[in-house]
Amino acid sequence: MSGSRRRIGYSYLLEQFADIDPYLEDIRALVKTGDFTLGKPLGEFEEKFARLLDLPYAIGVGTGTDALMLSLKILGVGPGDEVITTPNTFVATVGAIAMAGARPVFVDNNEEYTIDVTKIEETVTPRTKAIMPVHLTGCPADMPRIMEIAHRHNLLVVEDAAQAILAAIDGKSVGSWGAAAGFSLHPLKNLNIWGDGGVIVTRSAELADNLRLFRNHGMATRDEIDFWSHNCRLDTLQAVIANRLLEQVHAITDRRIANARLYDEAFADLAEFINVPPRRSNFKQVYHTYVLRVRNRDRLYQFLLSKGVEAKIHYPIPLHLQKAAGYLGYKKGDFPQCEADCHTIITLPVHQHLQSSQIEFVIDCIRNFYH
Repeated sequence: MSGSRRRIGYSYLLEQFADIDPYLEDIRALVKTGDFTLGKPLGEFEEKFARLLDLPYAIGVGTGTDALMLSLKILGVGPGDEVITTPNTFVATVGAIAMAGARPVFVDNNEEYTIDVTKIEETVTPRTKAIMPVHLTGCPADMPRIMEIAHRHNLLVVEDAAQAILAAIDGKSVGSWGAAAGFSLHPLKNLNIWGDGGVIVTRSAELADNLRLFRNHGMATRDEIDFWSHNCRLDTLQAVIANRLLEQVHAITDRRIANARLYDEAFADLAEFINVPPRRSNFKQVYHTYVLRVRNRDRLYQFLLSKGVEAKIHYPIPLHLQKAAGYLGYKKGDFPQCEADCHTIITLPVHQHLQSSQIEFVIDCIRNFYH
């Protein structure tokens, strides 16, 4: 390993938008039209996004959290209902359930960081209305098993696919299994924009029509209001950015997968210190994040930072132990896998702008730390 200190960033936005002129030209063209709200570029983006996932409908909304919350509300999930999910997720998953008025019910995660399907049915009660699996890190949850359970208990399924664009199981995209799914366009997602944004996908024409109303004050026309709602449209300007980046999303995904494979191969002989999650051959994982379980996590984390490697921890405090979850009545020890992971997981840079020499440097740092 070279003794020189270098910086290997977790964020890649400066590299991604180093050539900003094409984006600015697109924005100039939009400004000349004045088509700023629910404009033509938004409709184009929605059509392209739906086609990307082989689905008939996509609806652009203000955030990935909006995508989840609106999906729940328009499907009739609300006060008195329970929604099963996992505490091993970003806060938006549980926040969306709570903001829809429902009660989150947690199930521990498995070795892939996704919901443990073997434990779902024991949490089903007469109040259970839906399951919200999370495709965390870009790894699909076990949707065939989840859909079996949902059908057996007559439950809705809304997928949290915020981190998982182009992830798939047996060639079938995540987001296409349940009644609806929410994706995020946050700047650090694999398909990103210049701020917050989200997309809902569905196969239901009725659901799509109602969601378009829901995101726009419930307005059927400028003068006719079908139901009370609020404003959570995806900005047309952000759709302009997304339309250009959609052309790159396959290349971005392929690069992340290739980078993750380099890490997997490099750490295969360090099983005493590093646990690489299982990689199912029929699962396409897209690596929004590259997460490992490691020994001496906190020391390794500080060591990597000292070498200029911007590692992260996703997430250090499980949601069932957060102050916000106090009313749910969970306690330490309820979800042992999730709680153990919070002390052992580390996230390495895996983005598409990493050079092979940078990945080798990260690998060398970790190997030297353990040896």
